Amino acid sequence: MTSAVIGPAEQLDPRLLEHRRELTGYCYRMLGSVFDAEDAVQETLVRAWRGLSDFEGRSALRSWLYRIATNVCLDQLAGRQRRALPMDLAGSPYPPVPASLAGRRPTTAWVEPVLDRQVLPEDGDPADRAVARESVRLAFVAALQHLPPKQRAVLILREVLRWKADEVAELLDTTVASVNSALQRARATLADVGGRPAPRTLDDDARALLARYLDAFERYDIDAFVQLLHEDATQHMPPFEMWLRGREDISTWMTGPGAGCRGSRLIETSANGTPAVAQYRPAEGGGHVPWGLHVLEIEDGRIAHISSFLNLDCELFAALGLPTEL
Repeated sequence: MTSAVIGPAEQLDPRLLEHRRELTGYCYRMLGSVFDAEDAVQETLVRAWRGLSDFEGRSALRSWLYRIATNVCLDQLAGRQRRALPMDLAGSPYPPVPASLAGRRPTTAWVEPVLDRQVLPEDGDPADRAVARESVRLAFVAALQHLPPKQRAVLILREVLRWKADEVAELLDTTVASVNSALQRARATLADVGGRPAPRTLDDDARALLARYLDAFERYDIDAFVQLLHEDATQHMPPFEMWLRGREDISTWMTGPGAGCRGSRLIETSANGTPAVAQYRPAEGGGHVPWGLHVLEIEDGRIAHISSFLNLDCELFAALGLPTEL
């Protein structure tokens, strides 16, 4: 493990550590995985720590770290298949029956969630923070995975992080013309797969809706729960391939195969720039165990989509820094 080579994080140069969060956000957008992003940032800090004595005076530290992180991400992406969300893979929803759970893929197949506190700035200009939130939305991160790795880096650096074309060209050891061409192709691909999500704010009405979501789910009042959803709301549950559409199917699922979630406890949080709740399901021997992270998309006062990332391998909550027991 690289951490064993460099020792505890506090032993690193503080100048490196102060960039950890933004580098994690960059690597997460590139890789679509909180696990891979953490590994990439750790590798970036190791390489930077080893080369710090030779770095002094050559260029801005932040730019140098981004150059290292980009190369680490490009190495990770070489030869890999793109990560996706279940709704990206199937043209129509699965029926809400137990057989739909038969289709399961490894976690490496899916775009994974990330908590806002892991990747978004705590302070700064509100407009910049709004851009940062939109740039980690699940739909956008999934769309980024359609881009070839270098185009992905160019688009993130230019349109999310607002680097100048000549700065990106220097980082990638290429020309400004090549950067502009890659950005144009990346924009066209994103437009074909849905584009960037529209900006949204979590206003008082949305916060009240989230509170009602928690209340209805913990009481397992499915009639009240589905009234919070749009009529054509959707839900998917990685690592399973299945997905659901419409209040009726979601209700049928929750009172059928999903009935084991009755008696769950929920903790409010925020993930991928949107409201989220961590679900702890009742354990057979008593107590509650980490079960899933629900990332919610709210539109026009109702919930339009639920991404339920299940903690079946007992690793997701730990990676997200969520409590692993209640």
